[in-house]
Amino acid sequence: MLAGLAGTVASVALLRATPAWSQEAAEAEAPTPEPVADAPVPEPGEPFSFDWLTERVREASLVDPAPAEQVEGFLSDLTYDRYQMIQFRTDHTRWSDPGQRMRLQAFHLGWLFREPVHVFEVSDGRAQPLTFSTADFEYRGELEGEVPADAELPGVAGFRLLAALNRADHFDEVISFLGASYFRALGRGNVYGLSARGLAVNTGLSDSEEFPRFSDFWLERPQAGDGPVTVYARLESRSVTGAYRFVIAPGDTTEIEVTARIFLRRDVRQLGVAPLTSMFMFGGADPDESQDFRPAVHDSEYLVLNMRSGESNVRALNNPPRLASSYLGMESPLSFGLVQRSRAFEDYLDAEAHYERRPSLIVEPIGDWGQGTVRLIEIPSAFEGNDNIVAYWVPDRPTRRGDAFEVGYRLLWGAAPRGAVNTELAQVLRTRAGIAGVAGADVDPDMRKFVIDFKGGLLSELSAESEVEPDIGTGRGELVDAVLSKISGSDTWRLVLEVRAEPGTVVELRAALKGYDRTLSETWLYQWVRE
Repeated sequence: MLAGLAGTVASVALLRATPAWSQEAAEAEAPTPEPVADAPVPEPGEPFSFDWLTERVREASLVDPAPAEQVEGFLSDLTYDRYQMIQFRTDHTRWSDPGQRMRLQAFHLGWLFREPVHVFEVSDGRAQPLTFSTADFEYRGELEGEVPADAELPGVAGFRLLAALNRADHFDEVISFLGASYFRALGRGNVYGLSARGLAVNTGLSDSEEFPRFSDFWLERPQAGDGPVTVYARLESRSVTGAYRFVIAPGDTTEIEVTARIFLRRDVRQLGVAPLTSMFMFGGADPDESQDFRPAVHDSEYLVLNMRSGESNVRALNNPPRLASSYLGMESPLSFGLVQRSRAFEDYLDAEAHYERRPSLIVEPIGDWGQGTVRLIEIPSAFEGNDNIVAYWVPDRPTRRGDAFEVGYRLLWGAAPRGAVNTELAQVLRTRAGIAGVAGADVDPDMRKFVIDFKGGLLSELSAESEVEPDIGTGRGELVDAVLSKISGSDTWRLVLEVRAEPGTVVELRAALKGYDRTLSETWLYQWVRE
């Protein structure tokens, strides 16, 4: 579906734009990749370091990737149903010695996961392979007795780390790496929702998208006591190689500091840094049309962008009628991310999925990222199991064969990570949309009503008579009416917009509340795809 995005109408909302991408590119000439070679891995007991890994992936960037290793035998025959019959044996959990603050478990190969991932343990600066066999897994149902006993596996599909996140006497899953370069994590009290990945290559362009994969991991064996755990990974695809370091600190907000050293094998039209992937089915201004009993279904409801100037932009997410894309240009953002703000069970009424417990995920750049764009892609979806929301940073500079750069950022996973709301400003409390005009009157199909509620900051302390005015912008649409008022008996302010657009128009809306020579609220953004 993403491949068709170039044929859709793409919207542009320029917020800010000045200096350049801060990471230096290595301008050395690189030969056109010709040879094909496996990227080396350390011999057992060989010294390991991030610089060692960086040099190996740099060398690998000078040649084409080797053909992907594929599973054979019973691993190649696992269907979805049979794969669900396999579970890691908890009594085979690695790092389960008393005093260890982390536990390690593996995911089985097979079904969608047909390319082995290799895992190494780093202890005292030296790497040793972490091997797994069929003895590490339980095979239930029709698989029981069919799988060879104690057969060494060629690798794993991925792994997960567990810690005493919610209770001192129980180890909960904190982070998992599984599939291509995807990974996801939890803060205290969360259940899994959105994901991150290592890199996005030509996502949403007419060219074929690449999905780089983490092919090898090196895990530093945790020391006794508190403190983060460090994971290293080798990234590989047709056009890029990369060395990654993840420093993982579980907590109320689980914080992961990422350092990525990227080398380009080929020219890349669009490189997406710190990509996030989520799901939005319906809710808010994009209600359900299938008569679902739930008022909302989404892992994330807003894209938030925080500027170093103190301005915050909040883009309400959609499940659009056709593929849609927004480009939010700016200079070196303070942070950006996909957030879930509605935190009450009544907001979703889903006793199984518990969308109110899905984590928000904020990206905090380390250093000056310069000029670039946060790109948001929204894909039509009729199934809540589909991830149809993608967001990432695109540096405003060419990405050519032979380039190399390092980029650092923090990923903050939790119910209320810093940056999810700007407490200095009134926040976008809710967004609703519906038929314009007076209820019961004839409907104008070219008009739409938008209701935005703001709450918090100085705005909540002002009276209804205070000098507060909306600052509204429209692109490709006509603003017919705008009414701002304070809701009686509350500290919430409501802005009602009525907008007209011709069929087939993609309308960009922007609104903020101002008064007393200052901005009082976050800046609300919305894209209306007029059918």
